[in-house]
Amino acid sequence: MSARLASGIWVSAYLRRLQIDGIPAYVMARGDDTAGAVLVKLALMDGTARAFQRGFDLNSGARVWQVLTEGPEAVVDDAIARQRSYDPDLWVIEIEDARGRSLLDSMD
Repeated sequence: MSARLASGIWVSAYLRRLQIDGIPAYVMARGDDTAGAVLVKLALMDGTARAFQRGFDLNSGARVWQVLTEGPEAVVDDAIARQRSYDPDLWVIEIEDARGRSLLDSMD
């Protein structure tokens, strides 16, 4: 079992990785630096978006990124606001990419 990286460090590394590929990303809500969960919103620049959260693959036990919600951007924003109301330690990162790149698969 490997130790989890502190949330603030993971977010910094993720933002840097996106920057290297020229993908605009912003911290929309800062969570707990040590143990805050991270939610990633991908705005597709066409009025739609997806929100991803970390979960577990029950078959393998691996941590994976799963779609929390997707659809019109306002609907996704409402879902994110609800999540933040339940978890004030939640980080929210917003990515703007018409090509749908989140690079989450490269951030294990």
